[in-house]
Amino acid sequence: MVLIQLTIFFIVIYVLESLTIIAQSSFMVAVLGRKWMQVKRLSSVEMILISLGICHFCLPWASVLNNFGSYFNYNYTFWNIAIIWEFTNILTFWLTSLLAAFYCVKISSFTHPIFLWLRWRILRLVPWLLLGTLILSCVAVIPSVIRNQKQMQLITMKHLPGNSTWTGRFHLFEQYFFKVQTMGVLLVPFLLFLASTVLVMASLIRHREQMQQHNSGHCNSSMQAHRTALKSLATFFIVFTSYFLILVIQFASKLFDNGSLYWLWETIIYALISIHSTSLMLSSPTLKRVLKKKCWGPEAT
Repeated sequence: MVLIQLTIFFIVIYVLESLTIIAQSSFMVAVLGRKWMQVKRLSSVEMILISLGICHFCLPWASVLNNFGSYFNYNYTFWNIAIIWEFTNILTFWLTSLLAAFYCVKISSFTHPIFLWLRWRILRLVPWLLLGTLILSCVAVIPSVIRNQKQMQLITMKHLPGNSTWTGRFHLFEQYFFKVQTMGVLLVPFLLFLASTVLVMASLIRHREQMQQHNSGHCNSSMQAHRTALKSLATFFIVFTSYFLILVIQFASKLFDNGSLYWLWETIIYALISIHSTSLMLSSPTLKRVLKKKCWGPEAT
């Protein structure tokens, strides 16, 4: 009885978190989309943010349909939705790493020729990089599409004699290959995100140490801005790293396949996605300004 109550509690929290993420992503897409319609252009960061907003809008919808479908045994009709979730999740990783790389190139004070060349070209490269992340995500999800087709064939053939050996081999191959492939697909953009974030933070810390030698008011305000940027980057780093590690644990372990633990894990995952969406909104001056106006009225601007 206690387990049933816990399961219901975690399901309710998970649904509320999903609705929160949908509202957050809808706000991001609506505000940036309206700006795009009004001025006919978006900055490079806003292009990445609106793309992330679309991904965050799709993730909870696909998750809710897939989770409730599989939890209540609606067979393989929901496997295509699982593919949509996986594609959107991979794309989210690539877009987040692209955002971190963009900040690294624009904010860091490194003078290496590669950084200088990227700083000069990055604004024109962002649309092509967005297209590249989309193509990479499509390619990365192909093995999962093949796996699901094979699983559908197994369901139709499982009652036929002589298929147990082939079924066992497929499940063994799936256990070792597809889990490694799934984690590897997420590991590459995560390492890019990790390297970019560490470089930005190192650059900001070094620049802040150089500014501590001055005592002017301008430098004090600049140090305060650097301190705020470091706090935001640290929060972003912790949240996204936690999200990656939790997904890896979920893929690698069978403890969270069903029951209360499964819904607890989903609750943690979507709490992190909601925090991620919040940090994205607060990182954009346009979104932050509109959010303040909606919450505190015109005087907040």
